[in-house]
Amino acid sequence: MYIGLDLGTSGLKAVLIDDTQTILAEATAPLEAARPEPGWSEQAPATWLDAADAAMRALKNQTSLDAVRGIGLSGQMHGATLLDANDEVLRPCILWNDTRSAVEAAELDADPKFRALTGNIVFPGFTAPKLVWVARHEPEIFAKVKRVLLPKDYLRLWLTGEAVAEMSDAAGTSWLDVAKRDWSDELLAATGLSRDNMPRLVEGSEVSGVLRDELASRWGLPSGVVVAGGGGDNAASAVGVGVVKAGDAFVSLGTSGVLFAASDAYQPDAATAVHTFCHALPGTWHQMGVILAAADALNWYAKSVGQPAAKLTEGLGALQAPSQTLFLPYLGGERTPHNDANIRGAFVHLDHATDQAAMTRAVLEGVTFALRDNYDALTSTGTQINRLIAVGGGSKSDYWVQAIATSLGIPVELPVAGDFGGAFGAARLGLMAATGAGVEVATIPQIARTSEPDLALTDSFAEAHTRYRASYDALKGLK
Repeated sequence: MYIGLDLGTSGLKAVLIDDTQTILAEATAPLEAARPEPGWSEQAPATWLDAADAAMRALKNQTSLDAVRGIGLSGQMHGATLLDANDEVLRPCILWNDTRSAVEAAELDADPKFRALTGNIVFPGFTAPKLVWVARHEPEIFAKVKRVLLPKDYLRLWLTGEAVAEMSDAAGTSWLDVAKRDWSDELLAATGLSRDNMPRLVEGSEVSGVLRDELASRWGLPSGVVVAGGGGDNAASAVGVGVVKAGDAFVSLGTSGVLFAASDAYQPDAATAVHTFCHALPGTWHQMGVILAAADALNWYAKSVGQPAAKLTEGLGALQAPSQTLFLPYLGGERTPHNDANIRGAFVHLDHATDQAAMTRAVLEGVTFALRDNYDALTSTGTQINRLIAVGGGSKSDYWVQAIATSLGIPVELPVAGDFGGAFGAARLGLMAATGAGVEVATIPQIARTSEPDLALTDSFAEAHTRYRASYDALKGLK
């Protein structure tokens, strides 16, 4: 048996699978982020350990764990977890959706070597600019920094005593030479750090350490359970849904929105704001576009009108042509393709005929058009998307999935009911590390159905997307 632990922003999820990759048990433990200032987002790393302990105890209560051989880790990316010489946490972790370091990110991005070596824009959410911010605004903290870990890798340190990162997560720091799959001494030095401050690197399917006997005994696991390198949340989700070969892609409608395409080559184009990262498997990379509010935008709207999000979407019926009302989902800035931390969302073209259903459709369509922007950016780099799978809570909305299929002009496949996300992908990586199995275990799940583009609405969606882009340009001019 194998366990996957996925450390998210709002909770930690654990799944247990057997040798046939059947899920035997699962558990979740909630987490909360603090926002002490506008644009800030932080978590106390100690809460991650408590959540992992609670989830593992819940698994133990469901079934025996005495046959577990491997654990894989997945987690929220980019977070700056700062430790002193005794591996004590120096301050709350600055999370992926924190934009305080926008100035520092722009300064680093203006240095050509960052894009040249990482293949990416230095976004405010990435790790390196956060350390520059800490050096400027909390110099007493920065002076004590001995080690910088990403969130799931702090969890690994507790599990194994080993300070280790893996390629897919490390690629989102702005310190990794993504082509060489190694830390860049030059980039580290540019932010006042060195290789001594970084964990060692492994591939996601490799062994990173062994579970500490104390924790194995607490949770009823045998001695010698290996912990795999794992993956950043999106790379692990890709392993979970079988998107590991060039041409395969998934669209995730979670808190954020992701359009993720696997690649067997390193082919960056930083100017598009497309992320080019290492995949969680050796010798592979991936490209993805990221929008910061997908289901989060729908949840915001649902809370604003006092209705459950599912109720708002259930009554929409068959896909319709977009109305004049548009929604721009930039509630906390945007990454791909705009790289704009300061832009904010808006409803535009409201009129007397705009009712709640029209506004709900506008929210779904606004996220859809943002994903179309991502698709255009990805394909402009030469990335091929031949097969697209939908995952995440938002994929439960038939209306939303068909809107995406119609806007992108690609059939969207929906897996059979089940969890094929980051925790499942992490468990697969744990299986690989424990058994030496390769990519063949990362199969695409059985597809329940396919949402086809509505060809009769293709032109109207294209026209609405054009108006959406014009509205972004106008909104940007109002900042």
